[in-house]
Parts: sequence; C-alpha cells; structure tokens
Amino acid sequence: MNEYGSLALVGSGEYLPQMMKLEKELINDGLANNKKPIYVQIPTAAGQESDHRINYWQQLGESAAKNLGFTQSFLPILTRADADNPELLKSISDAALIYLSGGDPHYLANTLRDTLAWDLILKNWQSGGSLSGCSAGAMVLSDQIPHFRLSRSEPTKGFGLLKEVRVIPHFDKFFRWIPDSAAKVLLDLPGDEVLIGIDEDTAVVKRVGKDWQVWGKGKLHILKGKAPGAYQGGEFVKLGSSLK
Repeated sequence: MNEYGSLALVGSGEYLPQMMKLEKELINDGLANNKKPIYVQIPTAAGQESDHRINYWQQLGESAAKNLGFTQSFLPILTRADADNPELLKSISDAALIYLSGGDPHYLANTLRDTLAWDLILKNWQSGGSLSGCSAGAMVLSDQIPHFRLSRSEPTKGFGLLKEVRVIPHFDKFFRWIPDSAAKVLLDLPGDEVLIGIDEDTAVVKRVGKDWQVWGKGKLHILKGKAPGAYQGGEFVKLGSSLK
C-alpha cells in the first residue's frame, strides 16, 4: 500500500461533467489502495452561505456520484461542532475520495483546523485515500492562505500539506477580480516558496513517486518557483519538495 494517496488541486469545476474523468481517476486510485467506493463531499467552505446553496452542492454532488457509479457521502460539516461530531464523520476513514469544495478558504480552514474531521481526513489520505480540493479547498492545503481582497491582512493558517506552495484558483479569471496591490503581495513571496495559478476546469495531481501532472483544458501557471511558465494538460512539473 502507498504511504499516502493521490492529491489534486483544482482551479474550479467540482462535480461538473468536465471534471468527471478526473474524479473517477482519483476514486480508482483510492480503490487501488483498498479504500471503499465512497465519494465523500465536504461543503464546509460554503458554510456561511444559504441553505439553498448547501442544497445545491449536495444535489450537484449527488449527480456526479451517480454518474460515476459510486456512493455519495455528503457531509454537512458547517461548524466546528459538526467537525467534532463522530456520528457525522463515520464515512471518512474508508472513502476512496474526499473532496473539499469551494467557497471561503478562510472559513474552511478555521472550521476544520484541529478537529476530529481534519484528523480523519488526514489519516485517510495518509493511508491511501485520494484527497481533492477545489478553489478554496485547494488553497487550504497550503501552509498559509492569503487574503486576496485584503492584501494587508495576515494570512490564515492552512492545513500545511503543501508547506512551500501557494495556490491561486480560477487563475484565468483572477486578475479581473483582484486589485493589483494584492497581486504584488502574492508575487513577493519569500525564500523557496512556490506560487501557482490554476485555470478554471483545470487541476494538478500528485501521485506517489511521480511529479505533479497537469489535467484539464486550461493551464497551470508557475508564477514563482524554479521552473516558471505555463504548463498544459499531460505535462509533469515539480512543485516544491514537501511531497515525494
């Protein structure tokens, strides 16, 4: 069995048809590591949104799981109390894929950090389950999460799986939304830290023993790192040294 499972950072598109092939690959990776055909969907990043939006994510995820032929486990972990409720979290340990969907990355990090939920998610990944984060879900896997719209605010502590990597999702739309001042702060990272942008409907995937591979119709942009540039689907890249 691998020491840890596959890891995917997704720019956008969770549960949509254009990402179905990627989600199937990630589930199959988990199954190969003796996990069960369960697709756990965690909408915590949308926890401050309306019930209507939470229901939207649940229905979208249900459709994705059904089309893939796997069991959906939608876990409405919307507060820290939810994140420490063992009855709500039973499906995490055996799931082939755990997916952190989009919304507010700061709320996601502050809700799951140092909870039973994150402990179980981490142990699942370390024992061979696949872990994927889309947009906010990708950002929280870094060591720190910048405030794009409040560039002078201190970063939020992330989950630290990728200690050297900072993620900008929706990159092909990013500079339409974010002021130049915030972009300059992001580009001025210290030391060996790597800054990447992931286009919409695009992902970068790490499998044990292999470099990161770009997936999807857009590009991965390495804005700061040893090999800056834009990379297309199928290409392999190195992103720091925290994962081998």
